[in-house]
Amino acid sequence: MAATTTDDVWRLLGELIEAQKETERQLQEQRAEADRRFQETQSLVKQVSKEVGKLSNRLGEFVEWQVRPAAVRLFRERGIEVHELYPNVSVKRDNGGLEIDLLVVNETEAVLIEVKSKLTQRDVDEHLKRLEKFKRFMPRYRDVNALGAVGGMIVSNEVAEYAYGQGLFVLAQSGDGVVILNEAAFQPRRW
Repeated sequence: MAATTTDDVWRLLGELIEAQKETERQLQEQRAEADRRFQETQSLVKQVSKEVGKLSNRLGEFVEWQVRPAAVRLFRERGIEVHELYPNVSVKRDNGGLEIDLLVVNETEAVLIEVKSKLTQRDVDEHLKRLEKFKRFMPRYRDVNALGAVGGMIVSNEVAEYAYGQGLFVLAQSGDGVVILNEAAFQPRRW
């Protein structure tokens, strides 16, 4: 076995230091590449989210346009004579505001309709809060009976039953049109 000289040790040590520097350089490059890819992925995720949001808004608009022409007919069939229909009502006051997808009214009643592509229990709960604030934010309607309705292209049985239990009309897609799912004897809650 050959004896190791001091020169050999220094040479090996130098090679080890160079190998460590090369490894650190490669790791730094890999980190930079990973960071670049992460940033690129983040950018793509933001872009896709934005596009999905636009699509979701468009789908919501589509559902509103399906419900809008049916609303007058549907509520007249339920004995609520509708004279006026206001889409996309937005009210701002110093102490807050509210937005209503569709507001159908006559001299004694106002029906606030919230429309979603897929109706959820959370949507129902938010609409109940909206109904509670309605007369405060729109005092011109303080002497009418406010009724609530929720609708969607997709309405699960569980969400429909929950909305019925809260005293709301439930509108849903059926074939080529929109129907009220509540039975004819349904008595809506009045605010």
